[in-house]
Amino acid sequence: MRNFRIGCGYDVHQLKENNSLILGGVKIPHYKGTVAHSDGDVILHAICDALLGAAGLGDIGHFFPDNDQKYKNIDSKILLKEVYFMIQKKGYIIENIDVSIVLEAPKLKNYLAEMKIQISRCVDLSVNDVNIKATTSEKLGFIGREEGVACYATTLIKS
Repeated sequence: MRNFRIGCGYDVHQLKENNSLILGGVKIPHYKGTVAHSDGDVILHAICDALLGAAGLGDIGHFFPDNDQKYKNIDSKILLKEVYFMIQKKGYIIENIDVSIVLEAPKLKNYLAEMKIQISRCVDLSVNDVNIKATTSEKLGFIGREEGVACYATTLIKS
């Protein structure tokens, strides 16, 4: 019998003018971007946490602390690839990844397919096994005021 494990991840970052907005490994043209130690890719960070949690390895901050200069402005695809390597070492493979990104603006529908490709390449997964849903917070709260972006990720792994 296979050992299935589920992991959930969450990340949030503040948005500020004149910063880069990178989501799912894709640079999105917008006048605001994330404030972060790394590249601020909330999608990839949430996926990292979901995978680490499913494998019982802790969280992204344990392995890639935001006070370590080694990770300053790092491309989060590098972090995701490293997390994938960690779970492989424990004997796990990824079944699927499901993501919900919450952002008032810009609209992301034209970027979702490329995000799925970037994610699938990082973790050796079929594009069909990566799902990304984009929504808004209907102008409510810090997301609705365009002050931040949040992401939820769920993954299923098996040994």
